[in-house]
Amino acid sequence: MALGGGIFLTQNKILPGVYINFVSAARATANLSDRGIATIPLILDWGVQNEVKPVTTGDFQKDSLKLFGYDYAAPELKGLRDLFKNINIAYLYRLGKGGKKASNKFATAIYTGTIGNKLTVGITKNVDKEENFDVSLFFDGNPVETQIVSSSKDLKDNDFVIWDKTVTLDSEALTSGMPLKGGASPEIQNDDYQAYLDLIEGYSFNAIGCPSDDDNIKGLFTAFTKRLRDEQGVKFQCVVYDKAADYEGVVNVKNETLDSKDKWSAVYWVTGVVAGTAVNKSALNKVYDGEYTLDVNFKQSELENAIKTGKFAFHRVGSDIRVLADINSLVSLEKGEDFKQNQTIRVIDQIANDIAVLFNTKYLGIVPNDASGRISLWADIVLHHEQLQKIRAIENFSDKNIIVEQGISKRSVVVYDRITVVNAMAQLYMTVTVA
Repeated sequence: MALGGGIFLTQNKILPGVYINFVSAARATANLSDRGIATIPLILDWGVQNEVKPVTTGDFQKDSLKLFGYDYAAPELKGLRDLFKNINIAYLYRLGKGGKKASNKFATAIYTGTIGNKLTVGITKNVDKEENFDVSLFFDGNPVETQIVSSSKDLKDNDFVIWDKTVTLDSEALTSGMPLKGGASPEIQNDDYQAYLDLIEGYSFNAIGCPSDDDNIKGLFTAFTKRLRDEQGVKFQCVVYDKAADYEGVVNVKNETLDSKDKWSAVYWVTGVVAGTAVNKSALNKVYDGEYTLDVNFKQSELENAIKTGKFAFHRVGSDIRVLADINSLVSLEKGEDFKQNQTIRVIDQIANDIAVLFNTKYLGIVPNDASGRISLWADIVLHHEQLQKIRAIENFSDKNIIVEQGISKRSVVVYDRITVVNAMAQLYMTVTVA
């Protein structure tokens, strides 16, 4: 990344940028940035390779067939439906290199994978003009399109195939249905996950999901998250299954999925919730409205231990499955109890990301580091925090909580900030005196 960022011990940084410490106790304006952006790599049998693909909720609902090779309601897309329940956009990536595209004498699938074997080409004489041909493409027996052409040179490629423009269309080419064959999906290796992380590093998102139970891959995602959060100041949280990371940037999902070959599948829904929960909200007690069957057969003592050991757990409440506690994997006490709460992390991440964008866009290399310039920066940060207080994400904030001073060098600015994060009610202790 071009600009510096992360935490600091002394004012000795070389790269221009924003260095912010949070201790216990964006945009070119001071506005709050939106949440609801997630990313996750996928094992797919169709789709673009070696590229991060932004997919909105609308894209997923309308174009899932051409994007992923399945209808929106297909059981193969259950995980993505869980993910999109709480987000607006996902940066998706198809894992794996290689594979083989399905083909026949008329066309070649645009992507590698076994899904291409579901495509079929039909060629008939046009009933209105005998010199023309109706060239039809079918997906799993269902019509995709029909083009009326006089020769193969007139065929236009679509979202599924590239037509062979050299083939001759004549009476010998007529067919009721010629399938594409030979499509093969790539084999997934551990370095494919690293390739994804290398690409996604350049994007901004609120949560990243780790779709694996492999300790090496989970360690890779955890290390990636720590490096970007602490060394580059890029604030997001990583969702993993059964990984005791002891870090506020990692959410450790406890529950196993019972009706999937991938027992980590709850990661989809939790990633969406971590990314999409508003800065002034908590996922505490949120109902799981996903499609998987989760193991919630826990004793009270096991649920208590889950909270103590930093596990994001679901439990049964009546007929509902609900989030037990909106916590991350942090269990050490050096940073304070509040840092275990994801609601706290959402607030401080919001501040870090928004102020970084504000400074890098509006002030860096533009505004002089004099009293007037520092007052302008102070005013923008105060305005930003007042918006947080207005939506009840923080409380007891005063403009006196922000101090902006010149740093050791003439180019540096030091900001001292004090906030009190609001958390949702979680426990009630009540004493009733009966006279």
